[in-house]
Amino acid sequence: MTSRFVRLLLALLVLWPAAALAEDVPGRFDFYLLSLTWSPSYCAAEGGKREDAQCEGGRRYGFLVHGLWPQYERGYPEDCPTSLFPSKADIQGLSDLMPADGLVRHEWRKHGACSGLAPADYLKTIRAARETVRIPAAFQHIDSYKTVSPAEVEAAFVAANPGLKPEGVAVTCDGRRLREVRICLTRDLGFRACDEVDRHACRADKVVLPPVR
Repeated sequence: MTSRFVRLLLALLVLWPAAALAEDVPGRFDFYLLSLTWSPSYCAAEGGKREDAQCEGGRRYGFLVHGLWPQYERGYPEDCPTSLFPSKADIQGLSDLMPADGLVRHEWRKHGACSGLAPADYLKTIRAARETVRIPAAFQHIDSYKTVSPAEVEAAFVAANPGLKPEGVAVTCDGRRLREVRICLTRDLGFRACDEVDRHACRADKVVLPPVR
């Protein structure tokens, strides 16, 4: 056994405990990220091709919940170990916010299991988080294509939600369409800042909102 190999082996043994401690653990996170998707953009981009439930019968929804994601100050946990899954009744009880059952199951498995909550309680927390946020009046009824700046959308959400600051909300886009408004919440569902999320906001000057139909 060469001395170089021995040094490498010792280095790996030193790093292994740190790597083990870095594993994602249910309930160990810093804050939530509530992601609200502009459903007509999703349906225009890919949802219609997938025959997604929220796109059936046209683009009849405005902002829907994409997910409620546990976050670290940097990065986020995902795919935490679990043997629990939400019941069909609990999933259908969230259909007004997340019409696609498959999305709810996916969000639970990838993100919800990391909350440390039971499935039913996690879905209740999604509803509570959504009820915390008021959709600005300007984005409640859009029946024709609308061009806006991401800054304008962010400002409207800040104005409609006392306590929400610009550094606690990020607007995302796919280069042309507005896709999501992401809002950072404390574990108690209060508004808070989130620098890393804010840095990944849309940088386009203008984006399009396809209409609700």
